[in-house]
Amino acid sequence: MQDKVVVVVGATGGIGSALTHKLAPTGVRLVLAARDVVRLTTLANDLPGQVLTVPTDITDPQQVNILIEKTIAEFGQIDILVNAAGAGILKPYNSLEPADLDKMLDVNLKGSFYTTQAAAEEMQKRKSGHICNVVGILGKHSMGMAAAYSASKFGVVGFSKCMAEELKRFGIKFTLFYFGGVDSPFWDNVSLKVDRKKMLSPETAANAIFFALSAEPQAVPMEINIQPDSHLFF
Repeated sequence: MQDKVVVVVGATGGIGSALTHKLAPTGVRLVLAARDVVRLTTLANDLPGQVLTVPTDITDPQQVNILIEKTIAEFGQIDILVNAAGAGILKPYNSLEPADLDKMLDVNLKGSFYTTQAAAEEMQKRKSGHICNVVGILGKHSMGMAAAYSASKFGVVGFSKCMAEELKRFGIKFTLFYFGGVDSPFWDNVSLKVDRKKMLSPETAANAIFFALSAEPQAVPMEINIQPDSHLFF
């Protein structure tokens, strides 16, 4: 991992923050992207090594392009992209407003697509790269109250698999992560009653991502599915 350039989108979230603390001591060069400038700065100050912060709203393609441009200007390349940003709206289908669907598609689907697309363009030039999209289990299995959310996450799976087919000849790997409930700030604004004590920790999720990034070059962990034993999907 030494000297690899890793872009973490959603760096200030539960999974993103845990991952940056896992990666920083290995000697990677980190690029942290999130919307909140203050939280980004606080996180960066807590990490050793080379860290670049780029405040980014991933729903805006122009801001995503600036993120990639600043990464290349600072470090000259992108080796790894981790999409850990996301938003959640869980409510009955007939209570969903058009704005709810727009938010799910803008943040979860379009945001992930824009960042993946932009990073892949740079990786293709070097014929090397690894893209990790944190999907969540509701991008593989359906659940009541999650119509808009699952629609956005199933979309991430769809475009990721299509792009993986197009980009494999350029040496670009994809890994999709289907985590069950993770006890992170994601749940702070979700009205659905859940027992967060039984959820996965952000560190568990970060360890899984780190494992995928540390795999031997010829080994491609294409999908990783980890769930709390209190809520299993098969």
